[in-house]
Amino acid sequence: MRVGGTLGCAAGVTGAGYAKRKVTAAANKLKPSNVAHSAADAVGRGAHRISDAVKEGVSAARRRERELKAERDGLLVRLSDHLTDGDELLVDGEAVESGRVILMRQRDPQR
Repeated sequence: MRVGGTLGCAAGVTGAGYAKRKVTAAANKLKPSNVAHSAADAVGRGAHRISDAVKEGVSAARRRERELKAERDGLLVRLSDHLTDGDELLVDGEAVESGRVILMRQRDPQR
């Protein structure tokens, strides 16, 4: 019985030490300074995602504005107007839908 008691005691001490480390780690995570630091990191990550989304939106708006101006000025060519059924449009050797390609011509300075 002595060996079993010793093993049980060792297991109990080991388990108690493990539990103490876990409780201490959880308590450290919940310190006000650590909670504030984690919140600040989360806000920073969110601000970065918002900034990226705004940049992407501005870029898309500028691209669409150029398309609309080119269409207004008669410089926009729709490929779908020049394709017939069965035609295939390739860009860099890859088949694409004609609606995904926009060709904008440069103004002819002689006109």
